[in-house]
Amino acid sequence: MVTQKEFGHLWELLSEIPDPEIPVINLVELGVIRHIEEKPDQDKIIVTITPTYTGCPAKKLFQDLILEKLASKGYHNVEIISQLFPVWSTDWLTDETKEKLLKEGISPPTIGDKIVQCPKCKSTDTKMVSAFGSTPCQSLYTCNICSEPFNYFKCY
Repeated sequence: MVTQKEFGHLWELLSEIPDPEIPVINLVELGVIRHIEEKPDQDKIIVTITPTYTGCPAKKLFQDLILEKLASKGYHNVEIISQLFPVWSTDWLTDETKEKLLKEGISPPTIGDKIVQCPKCKSTDTKMVSAFGSTPCQSLYTCNICSEPFNYFKCY
């Protein structure tokens, strides 16, 4: 397993790619990019990704954006491996990433989807309006205190 420390320059480069559905966070912060391997003898980079769920509509776009970013820096021999196990989990989101989501108006995932916090007034007196929000990985909620609608990033 390759760590971020080993190929820091490549991790930094890929952290410049915003999530196409939630551009306030990038693919590294989202946890989609799992491993990077450099094969100098083949002049090749292998990037392993885990989509947020098997049917994620952004999976192909993730791949295209990674290839485009690496090509822009001279990396043209790139292989992308889609790894479905272990399955992506919201546990992979850091506290900093969750804070970015909250500031963007998206309530970050909570343990077991039990407590959903309103990003505007911070109340936990909220209710689900729809199991699906602006993206398949989000639900639509409203706050019972400030009446604001907001998206909640579902736990996986």
